[in-house]
Amino acid sequence: MTLRTLLPTVGVMAAVRATPANPLPGLSVAETDSADQRAIPPELGPDSLAVLSGPTFLYSNACGDVPTGSIGGLVHLDTRLISGWSLTVNGGELLVLRAETIDHYSAQYVLTNPELPGLPPNTLGVRRLRYVGDGFHERVELVSFRREPVRVELRLAVAADFADLFEVKSRVRDRSAEISRDHAADGSELCFSYQRGDFSAQTRVCSAKPADRIEGDDLIWELELSPREEWKVDLHVPLPPGMGVVEPVRGDIADVIHGRADDPLRRWLEDRAVLRSDSAALERTVRQSRNDLAALRLDLEVKGQRILLPGAGLPWFLAVFGRDTLITAYQTLVAGPALAKGTLLALARLQGETCDDFTDEEPGKILHEVRSGELTRSGEKPFGPYYGSADATQLWLILLSEYWRWTGDDETVRHLRDNAVAALRWIDEYGDRDGDGYVEYATRSPEGLGNQCWRDSPDGVCFADGRIPVLPLATCDLQGYTYDAKMRLSELFDGPLDNPTLARRLRDEANTLHERFNQDFWIEERGGYYAVALDGDKNRVDSKTSNMGHLLWSGIVPPERADAVVRQLMSPEMFSGWGVRTLSREERLYNALGYHLGTVWPHDNSIAALGLARYGYRAESNRISLAMIEAAEQFGHRLPEALSGFDRERLLFAVPFPTACSPQAWAAGTPLALIRAMLGVNPVDGRLVLDPDIPAELGRITAERVRAFGQQWELEAVGRSGHVRLQPS
Repeated sequence: MTLRTLLPTVGVMAAVRATPANPLPGLSVAETDSADQRAIPPELGPDSLAVLSGPTFLYSNACGDVPTGSIGGLVHLDTRLISGWSLTVNGGELLVLRAETIDHYSAQYVLTNPELPGLPPNTLGVRRLRYVGDGFHERVELVSFRREPVRVELRLAVAADFADLFEVKSRVRDRSAEISRDHAADGSELCFSYQRGDFSAQTRVCSAKPADRIEGDDLIWELELSPREEWKVDLHVPLPPGMGVVEPVRGDIADVIHGRADDPLRRWLEDRAVLRSDSAALERTVRQSRNDLAALRLDLEVKGQRILLPGAGLPWFLAVFGRDTLITAYQTLVAGPALAKGTLLALARLQGETCDDFTDEEPGKILHEVRSGELTRSGEKPFGPYYGSADATQLWLILLSEYWRWTGDDETVRHLRDNAVAALRWIDEYGDRDGDGYVEYATRSPEGLGNQCWRDSPDGVCFADGRIPVLPLATCDLQGYTYDAKMRLSELFDGPLDNPTLARRLRDEANTLHERFNQDFWIEERGGYYAVALDGDKNRVDSKTSNMGHLLWSGIVPPERADAVVRQLMSPEMFSGWGVRTLSREERLYNALGYHLGTVWPHDNSIAALGLARYGYRAESNRISLAMIEAAEQFGHRLPEALSGFDRERLLFAVPFPTACSPQAWAAGTPLALIRAMLGVNPVDGRLVLDPDIPAELGRITAERVRAFGQQWELEAVGRSGHVRLQPS
């Protein structure tokens, strides 16, 4: 042994290994986007409101104002068209009496004035009505209750920064030098224009009643109101031409608010399955879910293809996501196959074709995310589309199978044959990076995600002692999905795809994966459970996570181990009373407010509920379902993206995760998946079969206009009895 082997070489440091928190350690901090995501809502207050229609939303405080520098504003297709929108009277802000959304696209704000120069408190009644549809519309109404005439200066301060949504949630670049103004001399319009390279955007604020003057970017009306005199002004911000809202509502603002305008959403809902129950809470939760899924519908053009799918969630994720959309489509198949078919076809058209390090694209891979803002269109961000998801490809295959089971649509399955074969090839040739039989991930992009499973935060996969594992990672859920996908595809190749040889090979591969997975991922200690992952050195990442529920859903858990898995999921360390936590509170990094470190995600729990029901643990599945329905009651019957993991018995009420998206697609799909688990409804040989276990708290459940095999069905169940019958066409 020489001295050189005993002493470190001067100036040579041990190589830093890639982890999800630092996936490309060779890059400097300046070369990566290290800005922290801002919390919602930091400046808008806890009573902030949003109006939403497809890829367009306006986020404001409870007064209806958007303070400059906040995360609020009018955003369309990932570009913020309005960054400031504040109404004042005689130089003072207004007071909120009450503000509520009416529909997902409309809201009403009832305000009055504090004591102001020339205005005693409560002199004015102020109402703001707004909606988004074919543009942003707002009506401001004033009425004076003073006994003598009163002079009022009404000022609307407007700002437009044209920030990309990625910047809104982190740090906004100053574009002021590139923004020009062409405001109308008669006070009827403000016009802001932005041009940088090939990207351009424009914001016009049109006033039906011209302002008396414009100061900078402020519209100002000088009013003299007689006692009980009413005054109003309508404002309109048109949206740029092109794709965007699916069938937007149009009409006079008051008619929209009061439901007198034609609403395409209502027509859309009339064609969907209807649920009735003795439980008003369940009915209202399902109704809210249907409305939210309609609100999130997008009409986009990506790579020359038109896509109509739900965006993932407001405000940060109003875009097409592979994983989110696929799971949402699976959850909602019980309500009809249209979303599933659209998802399969749209994502197949955008399936990866080549290897691209910047976008993590690979042949056969299903995309992760699509964006359309300036940073994407200029090539600074890789989201046009981005493929950094190691599970979307398997989930696409699972949805293809499930769609076929519910519809018997051989034609669509055959049409997608080449896509299915390409997806299988991706699993074996690109997903399995080192040939060990497991799907692993590690980004190649400087803008890529460190974690590419559903737990995609930098610390979403961790050891029990808090260490972050080295890449590449093979998470347990990926292996479960792969097992399920191959078993399901063997059924399709035995059937409409007519390749029995490939079907046998896929079953053999799935069975081999099942055997090896249960050797390599199982941990006997601490009551027995599955590791969340194998790291880049093939060490078991030994934290207890909710991913075990995904393993039950996929069927990769042997029956003899199901008891141990269920005990873990339903233990006080993992079940908060509102649902299963993402991470057991036994683990060092547990945090009731951590994104994947102890929060409770509705979609995650719906997958666990389906998995528990699959293995016959109906009481435990129902416990999750009831907890989710009770949680929804506390949020206006809308489940948020995630709940904080605080113990229910201690806090008594549910607490949302601080930056939870709401509405969010797979949270909106959760109640439908829970109903499927409780009804035990499954397609079998061209008919629907029920195996119900309805909790007594919910009484009777009836579902009408359920679509399967080209027909409509009615399902009814109470307790453990139920029936299915065909409905007349």
